[in-house]
Amino acid sequence: MIAVLRIGHRPFRDKRITTHVALVARAFGADKIFIDTRDVKLENTVLSVVDRFGGDFKIETGVNWKKIIKGWKDVSVHLTMYGLLLDDVIPEVRKHKDVLVVVGSEKVPAELFEMVDYNVAVGNQPHSEVAAVALFLDRYFEGKWLKKRFNGKIRIFPSKSGKKVISK
Repeated sequence: MIAVLRIGHRPFRDKRITTHVALVARAFGADKIFIDTRDVKLENTVLSVVDRFGGDFKIETGVNWKKIIKGWKDVSVHLTMYGLLLDDVIPEVRKHKDVLVVVGSEKVPAELFEMVDYNVAVGNQPHSEVAAVALFLDRYFEGKWLKKRFNGKIRIFPSKSGKKVISK
């Protein structure tokens, strides 16, 4: 299982970014996302995409992020701009079956750096958590997420021009 944990979600400010973190996590191969702040609207938005485009992606909001990390049975990875380089760490992380990927929205609590197994730098410059999740999952799955089938009500096919969409 690959799960993403989003901490510091502020519904009034982060609704689009957190939605994009969830959608990227789903599209790039994660199985679930945990959000520390309860947000029913976000849950409904993500579940609507799952319903239309398929897959069995799960979302859980209002979780205690410390309990999630402490209770995680396998490896936890915090995506940041401080830490070990992504390309240096990913072969070791790939050996694990259950990976918890942690991303923040604003400055994360210092204790997070001590709680996780790896602090992984997705570049050493300020960047988007959406991009960090995408790059991490792409490297973890070695691009195989591109071939994943979701078997949803809506299916989009590659096309040189125009839209090729089939609706069930």
